[in-house]
Amino acid sequence: MWLPVVFAIAAAVSSAWATVLQRRAALTVPQSQGLRPGLILDLLRRPIWVVGILAMIGASAGQALALNSGPLSLVQPLFVLELPLALLIASLLERRQLPVVTWLAVAAVVGGLGVAMVSAAPTGNRTTVPADRWIPALVFCAAAAAALAALGLRRPRGRMRAACLGAATAIGYAMTAALMKAATHILDDHGLVAFLTAWQTYSLAAVGVAALLLLEHAMQGGPLVASQPALTLGDALLGLTLGIALYQEHLRAGWWLLPQLLGVLLVSGGVFALARTSLLHSLVGPEGEQEASSALPGGGVDDRLL
Repeated sequence: MWLPVVFAIAAAVSSAWATVLQRRAALTVPQSQGLRPGLILDLLRRPIWVVGILAMIGASAGQALALNSGPLSLVQPLFVLELPLALLIASLLERRQLPVVTWLAVAAVVGGLGVAMVSAAPTGNRTTVPADRWIPALVFCAAAAAALAALGLRRPRGRMRAACLGAATAIGYAMTAALMKAATHILDDHGLVAFLTAWQTYSLAAVGVAALLLLEHAMQGGPLVASQPALTLGDALLGLTLGIALYQEHLRAGWWLLPQLLGVLLVSGGVFALARTSLLHSLVGPEGEQEASSALPGGGVDDRLL
C-alpha cells in the first residue's frame, strides 16, 4: 500500500508547482464575468502558464500510477497536501520565511491527514465499475458542477463567486480521478486499442478540460480564502465518496470514526488557516495586491481579501 502513497505524494508536489505557476498566470490575462473558453488561448501565450501545464501533466502521470495501484479513497485525499506544498513553494520563490502560525497550520493539515488516513485504512482496488453505478454518479456530478458554475458566474467577483467555482472545480477533479482510475486499468488489463476505444478515456479528457477551464475562472473569481478550501476539501471528500460508491472501497467503522473525525477537523482548520495566510497574496499578483491595498485606509493589505 506504500506504492500508491509515494506516487500520490509525488503527484501532489508536481500539482503544487502547477498551482503556483497557473495562479500567477491566470491574473495576467483579461478578467471575464462569464465562462470564456478563449481564456485558455490567452493563457497559452504566457510561458509561466505553459510550464504550469507541464507540471500538471507530471501530476496527472503520478496520479494515474497511484490510482492504478491503490484505492481512489486513499489517493485522492492525499492531494490535500497540495495546498501546504504550494505555500512552501511560494515562500521559496518569494524568499520569505513562514511565521510560526503558518507552520502550525501546515502541521495540522499533515498531521490531520495522517490520522484520518491511518484510522480509515481504505481498502479495495476494483478495476471495473458497472454502468448502473457510473450513470447516476456522472449525472449527479455533472448537474452539481453545472449548477455551482452557473451560480458562481452570475455573481460579481468576490467570495461567493470564488467558492462556487472552486467547488465546481473540485467536482471536476474528483470525477476526473474516478475516470482516470478506470481508464488506467483498461490500458493495463486490455491494452492500447481497448484504452483508445473506451468511453472512459474520452470522458476523462472531456471532464479534465472542463475542470481546467473552471479552475482558471475560479482563480480569477475572487479571494483564495473562498476558492481554495472549497477546491481542496471538496476534491478530497468527493474523491473518497466516489471511491466508496463506484469502486466499493471500504473504510474502518466503529470507534475508528472518532480519530477519522478528528483528522478531518484538523485538516479543515489547517486548510482554512493556510488559505488566509498573507504569503498567499504573492500568488494573487500585482492586480490582486492593488485591489487589496485600495480596500484599506493607508494602503494596507487586508488578509480577508486573500
